[in-house]
Amino acid sequence: VIREFPQFPVTLNYDELRNEIDQAFTRVEQKQQDIMHSQRFYTLSASCPDRVGIVARVAAFIAEHNGWILESSYHSDDSPEGSRYFMRLEVKADSLPFHLAEFRERFRPIGEEMQMDWKISDSAVKKRVVIMVSKQEHCLYDLLARWQSKELDIEIPCIISNHDTFKGFVEWHGIPFHHVPVNPDNKEAAYAEIRRLFDEVRGDTMVLARYMQIIPPEMCRDYPGRIINIHHSFLPSFVGAKPYHQAYQRGVKLIGATCHYVTSELDQGPIIEQDVIRIDHSDSVNDMVRYGKDIEKAVLARG
Repeated sequence: VIREFPQFPVTLNYDELRNEIDQAFTRVEQKQQDIMHSQRFYTLSASCPDRVGIVARVAAFIAEHNGWILESSYHSDDSPEGSRYFMRLEVKADSLPFHLAEFRERFRPIGEEMQMDWKISDSAVKKRVVIMVSKQEHCLYDLLARWQSKELDIEIPCIISNHDTFKGFVEWHGIPFHHVPVNPDNKEAAYAEIRRLFDEVRGDTMVLARYMQIIPPEMCRDYPGRIINIHHSFLPSFVGAKPYHQAYQRGVKLIGATCHYVTSELDQGPIIEQDVIRIDHSDSVNDMVRYGKDIEKAVLARG
């Protein structure tokens, strides 16, 4: 605190002094978090049928190899299919005596024992994100701006669209653009080409940045947890081409957006991120559309 505030003004009263001290501690804590996350770490994500001892088993494995857990989160989820347990751990990379390949080999028996679906990734390896877009530009523009400013620490190996509207804009950023038209007569061939492009560039994640086509069930099945979508919050109440006009007519007072994983059930995948803003009777349809675009951009970027 003294380093943060070497000379307090003489006129500060007790409440002001306490407020300044609280702010100083907040900044110190933020610096510590920044330092911690600037270190290279491995992220272990897993889910399995719920049972006693899951955390103990995984933590013991990491501790046996002197692994340093930086952050962890856990929760159990009840569903008609049965309880399932989810966990996510960040482990300091240089605290372990081996790299990811050996980690996977050593951890595999635990995964099999617990019937886990699990993966581990390295923070030093950037995610390769393939963006898909149609004719609405706001999410694409926002993602590329965040990528160019390094706010999004990812690689974008290519962008795919069913229209050629943004070809020049994308290529100006130095990113390959692929125009893959989709119509009722060529859907199977079009999605086969999209899969080929995604696999060819070794994509990790596919982001539908207002891509206005339905991903086929087979593709959802083959890339589980790797395709994410963004849409407005009016579903399922207001479907169709003009949801904001319908919402305006009904007097809706909240506008929101949902980022979710894509599954074979249309817009029913697990939710990743959401947000809302309040509006009132003075807002026009155009205002609502503008607010909706803003919140879609923010929620997709956070997702």
